[in-house]
Amino acid sequence: MTDREDLGALLQRLLRVVLERETALLTRHDVEMWEYVVLAVLQHGPAPTQNQLAALVGRDKTRLIGTLDGLQARRLVERNPDPRDRRNRVVSLTPAGRHRVEACRADIRRMEADLLGAVRADEAEAFVRVLSRLAGRRLPS
Repeated sequence: MTDREDLGALLQRLLRVVLERETALLTRHDVEMWEYVVLAVLQHGPAPTQNQLAALVGRDKTRLIGTLDGLQARRLVERNPDPRDRRNRVVSLTPAGRHRVEACRADIRRMEADLLGAVRADEAEAFVRVLSRLAGRRLPS
């Protein structure tokens, strides 16, 4: 196993290909990558506060504001006062935002199927399963 490339090098090359393809797809939907990340998180339900949304998407809350402003200007999200604490804004998808993220995801899944078509179906399923498991847990440093 010592003659294989390091995981970082392998993942970096794969990530570059995936991001290039995904960025092109998102551009056709008039969505930037960070906007898609926000829309995808909100697809699971409204974010109780913008701070919590920033933590969920892994973006600094001050940088998230510009992303939300752009999404709201295009009527893809709405920010409404929290009835329990009017200082907070609850961020949620609009019907147009839900439609946009679903259209983006459908194109991304087709792109992924094409990319994973280079390996057997059972290998592709195992790869996605393992990657999901590793990405979803805290790994030792």
